[in-house]
Order: sequence, then C-alpha cells, then structure tokens
Amino acid sequence: MNRQIQSPLTADEAASLKAGDYVYITGTIYTARDAAHKRMQEALERGESLPIPLENQMIYYMGPSPARKGRPIGSAGPTTAGRMDRYTPALLDLGLKGMIGKGKRTQEVKDAIVRNKAVYFAAVGGAGALLSKCIQNSEVVAYEDLGTEAVRKLEVKDFPVIVVIDSAGRDLYEETGRQE
Repeated sequence: MNRQIQSPLTADEAASLKAGDYVYITGTIYTARDAAHKRMQEALERGESLPIPLENQMIYYMGPSPARKGRPIGSAGPTTAGRMDRYTPALLDLGLKGMIGKGKRTQEVKDAIVRNKAVYFAAVGGAGALLSKCIQNSEVVAYEDLGTEAVRKLEVKDFPVIVVIDSAGRDLYEETGRQE
C-alpha cells in the first residue's frame, strides 16, 4: 500500500504502518551515522541531554556528499543500519519513532522496535542522487566537526521509503528472504 506520512511520526501513525508499505515522508527528519551515534551514547552515559529531540522523531542513517551549487545537499543515500544497532535500543527507549537505512537489524533492535511501537524503513541504496531531490533544506545541528557524519536536520517532501520492520515486529527481509 502507498502511504503519505508526516514527520515527526505519531505513535498511532507508526502503528498503522505495515511491513511492505511504500511510504512517502514529508516533514523533519534528522541524520546520524556511526560517529554521531557514538557521541550521543557517550552523552547519555554522562547524564547529558542529546543535541536533538528524539520524541516521535526519525533518524536517517546517511552522510551526504558535498552539495552542488544551488542545492541544499549532495547525494544522500542510506548507509547500512546494522552499524548503529548497538546504540539503537536506547534511542528507541527515549522516544525515537522511526529509522531509515538499509540492511537487516539485530533481534535486540527488533525487540526495541516492538516495545516502543516504532518502525524501520529502508531507502533504496545506490539512489542517493535521486533521494537528494526530496530534501528541501539541510542544516547541521550538532557535531559539526564530524563533517559528513555531523547531525543534520532535514526538511523532506515525499521522501520514498519502504517499511521493513513494523511496530508488530513483522520483518520484510525475513518474509522475502532478502538481505537488503
């Protein structure tokens, strides 16, 4: 089924999404990759606040290439989500409602998705240039020293993804026997 959703994502909207749904996201999403996740985990361990709000938000596992003149961002394809798996359950427990990446997730992440009624989306790998056309604005909001791995706030319109793991724990990769 094709769905249009807004981000931030409400709990009811997340619960209504099913593995295999084609979804077009409009609104605010944040980017964070390995280095940013590590820093956020370290901040939590020190009892500090995170640099971005997590409640009902989505994180896109992506580090863009430099923007061409007149564009808000360069190529913006997904990175492998499994690299963030050790950090993900804690972020979900803090209110993160959605993640966008590519590839399989661990059982611990799947359990946290179900526990928090969240959702994992896949974006098409290798289509970063096309995906960047759905990004209307990009602003570095944390960890600027990380360069492409800095945390960015993106404004997106009709950003195409597929629900891979839904809030009930259905996993499209397992059902289809696919790896990515």
